[in-house]
Amino acid sequence: MNEQQELQKIGERLKKLRIKNGYGSYEDFAIKNDLSRMQYWRIEKGKTNLTFRSLLTILNIHKVSLKDFFSDNF
Repeated sequence: MNEQQELQKIGERLKKLRIKNGYGSYEDFAIKNDLSRMQYWRIEKGKTNLTFRSLLTILNIHKVSLKDFFSDNF
């Protein structure tokens, strides 16, 4: 997999996590958690170079560890 495909895979996992936690739209999630709507949309779509800090922030909101997020069972 190349970098773009990896970013898309991460974005897809974040979208599934968002939906699993009851957020119907990326906009609702971003607004409620004081995140940039456009930036969060780009992250979910794999269209931006996600920073480690941004990933940690999002995972902390969902109360998910890095280990769990990147596990094959997620």
